[in-house]
Amino acid sequence: MKAKTMKWLSCIMNTMLVGLLVTIFVLVMTNISTGGSPSIFGQELKVVYSGSMEPEIQTGSIIGINQNYDVRNLAEQDIIMFQEEEGTYVTHRIIEVINNDGQLMFRTKGDNNNAADSNAVLPDNIYGQYSGLHVPYIGYVMDFANSNIGLMILLVVPGLWLIVWSVKTIISAYREEKQSHQPDQPSLNEHAS
Repeated sequence: MKAKTMKWLSCIMNTMLVGLLVTIFVLVMTNISTGGSPSIFGQELKVVYSGSMEPEIQTGSIIGINQNYDVRNLAEQDIIMFQEEEGTYVTHRIIEVINNDGQLMFRTKGDNNNAADSNAVLPDNIYGQYSGLHVPYIGYVMDFANSNIGLMILLVVPGLWLIVWSVKTIISAYREEKQSHQPDQPSLNEHAS
């Protein structure tokens, strides 16, 4: 019974490790091939670093941002990512669409903030529209995987673990096979008579 349980645990561990390696490999290769902006299903994946949109979007989540949107179709309650200042992007909800003589502007607010953002967002500053794709806490892993030490730990360590686990499984199977093919040795009591 114990041997069967260990084999099942071994199989589950190996499957999880291979799945983890494949997932990390795909994320890293997507980052490399897109210049640091991974995407899935046509959505660019971005990490959320603040809690201004909680509880809908938690800090550390990855979200999908659709860059193929029509600014004229944006409406109240839509969530957009926009550039607040050079190198700083914010994801907030549109609370008002302003049409000032044909010039569209959007008043935004984080769901968890007490007040609206101080400046209206111009269409040129909008990076994309939130698609609804949201995976909590994976953003921390994605950021860690993009660092040099993270890449090493997330690819090399599970790879080494998988190799060690596989070698251990092979040795164990070899020993079981060897024991099953050895003839039974007579006991000492049988020779004494």
